[in-house]
Amino acid sequence: MKIAFHGAAQTVTGSKHLLTLKNGKKILLDCGMFQGLGKETGNLNASFGFDAKEIDVMILSHAHIDHSGLIPKLYNEGFKGAIYCTPATYDLAKVLLEDSATIQRDDTRFLNKRREKSGLPPVEPLYSIEDATNSFALFDKKEYEHWFKVTDGVQAMFTDAGHIIGSASVHLKITENGKVTKLTFSGDVGRYRDLILKSPEPFPQADYIIIESTYGDKLHEDTFSSLDTFYNYIHKTCIEKKGKLIIPAFSVGRTQELLYMLNQLSLEKRLPKIPVYVDSPLSHEATEIVKSYPKYFNSRVKKVLEIDDDPFDFSGLSFIGSADESKALNFNPQPMIIISASGMADAGRIKHHIANNIHDRRNTILIVGYCEPNSLGGRIVNGAKEVRIFGEMHKVIAEIAEIHTMSAHGDYDDLCQYLSCQNPALVNKVFVVHGEPDVMFEFQKRLVKKGFKDVETPKMHQEFTLE
Repeated sequence: MKIAFHGAAQTVTGSKHLLTLKNGKKILLDCGMFQGLGKETGNLNASFGFDAKEIDVMILSHAHIDHSGLIPKLYNEGFKGAIYCTPATYDLAKVLLEDSATIQRDDTRFLNKRREKSGLPPVEPLYSIEDATNSFALFDKKEYEHWFKVTDGVQAMFTDAGHIIGSASVHLKITENGKVTKLTFSGDVGRYRDLILKSPEPFPQADYIIIESTYGDKLHEDTFSSLDTFYNYIHKTCIEKKGKLIIPAFSVGRTQELLYMLNQLSLEKRLPKIPVYVDSPLSHEATEIVKSYPKYFNSRVKKVLEIDDDPFDFSGLSFIGSADESKALNFNPQPMIIISASGMADAGRIKHHIANNIHDRRNTILIVGYCEPNSLGGRIVNGAKEVRIFGEMHKVIAEIAEIHTMSAHGDYDDLCQYLSCQNPALVNKVFVVHGEPDVMFEFQKRLVKKGFKDVETPKMHQEFTLE
């Protein structure tokens, strides 16, 4: 069989890995959208590097857009096979993909108005809302720890990856010419001391492993120290400076962590009496979905549930629905916390909030997750003095801050712990994906020291034969 890497290959986003079996069957692992790569982003998302009509089946590790975001485009270009995922991933993917299609529609309309004024032809979105809705009929939900048939000679099983609700590592048993090959795709690996979720689960011995490396060169601080750090930014910005705390946050995972932390501060009587706005209809939907899967919460959250029936709600919290309500926040001079998507600040309402608040030194823009260096969030946190938003330059006068401890991705210690259930001598090859090049190479060296004898860092569209 062969495997080709058509995304998240020496970059963090766009996860797409294509298995081609000896009988010609093609299995796609993830179908993610590239994000935050500046001018390259559009071209990367325009072409898969393979023919969608030739894909027989797809397996989705989790719902984040950099893993699921091109599924409607795959459908639009002729894929009609099954898409296997966990039930929670299905629930989240539905709202995320519809939201992605809506954002593309609105952004394309805005862009085409500017192109028309410049005498340029209009552009089309990657896919429509109808494409997203139609693709949902292809999803087939499977529980964790249960082997199921994918296609002739191929079985799969999901284990909890601890990254977001429903996130999974994918394990395949592939029988060809009487020989069984075992392949594991990590998906995104969570942390072993996560605020909300259970730890990643051990998995069966594999012959080949595809593993993410987002933070493969870093060691996170203790997750629980971030609560005090968060409180300090709230107090400094909203109480001392009378400003706004603007937080770009992914709708799934990071927003719920922030709400959980704010609830903790409320329970501890430390949360100041200032309004907290979650300005993202998607985040509201995602939070309700997360609440519906308490079985995936860790023991600490289950303890909180004994005294608080909703660990993501507290006095002063409001979810913003309409665009008019969102715009009104920019004309409200009072101190407040605004949590809004996207996490890299490259799309959605957060761009408007940053554009309207970045010029005021009383305000703070707090980055709480990974940002591609070329994304708006990445440029801000890396020290840009000016940033372009909606075609206009804005001076960066507001305070820029970052909490490193809140990543939903494991650091190199977590990733090595995730692999500790494996005998390195029995692993033929490890493929390191989903990381910036320098990070991948550092993690590659670490894995070699751990005893994995053959570790590759695939390039975009590179193909390997698995013996």
